[in-house]
Order: sequence, then structure tokens, then C-alpha cells
Amino acid sequence: MSHFLRRIYFALVGLFLAAPLIVVAGVSINAKQTLAFPPQGFSLAWYVEIFADTGWRNALFASLMLALLSAALAVAIALPLAWFLWRRIAPWANIFQLLGIAPFTLPPVITALGLLTFWAATGFYGHPWTAVVSHAIFFVTLPLVTLSLGFSAIERSLVEAAATMGADDRTIFRTVVLPLITPYLVSGYAFAFVLSLNEYIVAYMTVGFTMETLPIKIFNALRYGYTPTMASVTVLFVILAAVIYSLIARYGDLLKLLGANPEEKP
Repeated sequence: MSHFLRRIYFALVGLFLAAPLIVVAGVSINAKQTLAFPPQGFSLAWYVEIFADTGWRNALFASLMLALLSAALAVAIALPLAWFLWRRIAPWANIFQLLGIAPFTLPPVITALGLLTFWAATGFYGHPWTAVVSHAIFFVTLPLVTLSLGFSAIERSLVEAAATMGADDRTIFRTVVLPLITPYLVSGYAFAFVLSLNEYIVAYMTVGFTMETLPIKIFNALRYGYTPTMASVTVLFVILAAVIYSLIARYGDLLKLLGANPEEKP
């Protein structure tokens, strides 16, 4: 395949993958409340409604707070676990790593049903903080993986040298380890934040009747008819995710974050 045909092929594949988003973006700027595409007229009123309408604004605030807090909790769980797995090299330690990735590998509906059963049995079902804990457990795999990659990239000789100089574990972690894993920590937080912002099933199963996030708001609004505001929210989420991932790619080592090994220099 020639270079020109290869470029045409990849351009067509990219267009095919982007086609649904193009349609949704077109619908979101319709002047009328319609699903028509190409859009009939041009209006940004549906984007304004996200912030002007009380229901949509509250849902946006609930989604942001849920994503911010659950991502922070996921990192708080993953950081000491990844530190422990890096410091204690033993076969039995892999059990903790398997427990850390288990919630994300199971089908979301199974995890959501298990969390629903747990919170209902403990009497805490419906409290907003249960959604924070549930999302943190569900997405803890992401910061755990990125932090594990970060720890594996650290030269152990640096830690041994700090210990030789008399630094205890807390000092070593604060002055040597933490600065080196900060990009991986931020990336893990960003991944968990974006996915939590868009997650529906776990949030609906835990607090769907007491707190509306934007995904829950969209599904609930579909029962009363369609509004282009739903498409506007979708485009807003896609833009936010693209900005966050672009910043990770720009300021972080994306190849290492994806698990690639650095090329050996001759």
C-alpha cells in the first residue's frame, strides 16, 4: 500500500470513528428542539441551558464533586498499595494487586449490583458519600496501574543511597519517591476523574434516587422527550476529556504511562 493510499485509509477510519461525535455536535447547535442533522439553524442556547437551568446546573455540580472526591479517594487507596507492592517483593503480595484491579475487570453491572447490596445491607444506601466510595473502589485500578508503572521506573539505588545517609521511610518517600512519581499520580487522578465524570451504572445503583449526576440526568430526561441540551452535555464531556488527556500527553511521559519500556540506547 502506497503512502498516499495509507493516508486515505487512516483518514477514512478516523472519519468513521468521529462520525457519531460530529452528528451529536451538530445536533447540539440546532436552533430548534429537534434531532435534525445537518442542524437547522445555529444556536448555543442549549449550552447556556446547562448552566442556566437549575436541574442541569445541579447535576453538573454533583458530577464534578463526585468525580473530584472519588478520584482523590482512589489515589489515596492506590498510593500506599502501590508503595507496598514496590517495597515488598513477594509472591503473596500479588494478591493485593489482584484485589486492586478486580473491580475494574468485572462487568460494571456486577460491581454496581454488589455495591448496591452492600450499602443496602449496611443501611447507608442513598447517601451521596456512598457514591464517592463506590466510584473510588470501581476506578482504583487506574491510579494503581499508573503508580505501579511510576514506582517501577524508580532506580532502587536512589532509595538505598537515601537510606544509607540515614533517611527513614517517611523521609525517603517525601524527598525521593514522591517527586519522581508525581506525573504518574496526576495521570492516575485524571484518568479516574474523567471516567467517574461519565460513569452511570454504579452511580445510579448507589444514589440514583437521591442525587442526579449528569449521566443520570440525561437518562431521566429521556423519559420526557429529547432536548439538544443532552447533546451539549455530551460534547462538553468530550471536550473536557480531550483537554485533560492532551495535557497528560503534553506534560507526562505518555509511552511510559501506557506501559511501554524505554528504548535501550546503544
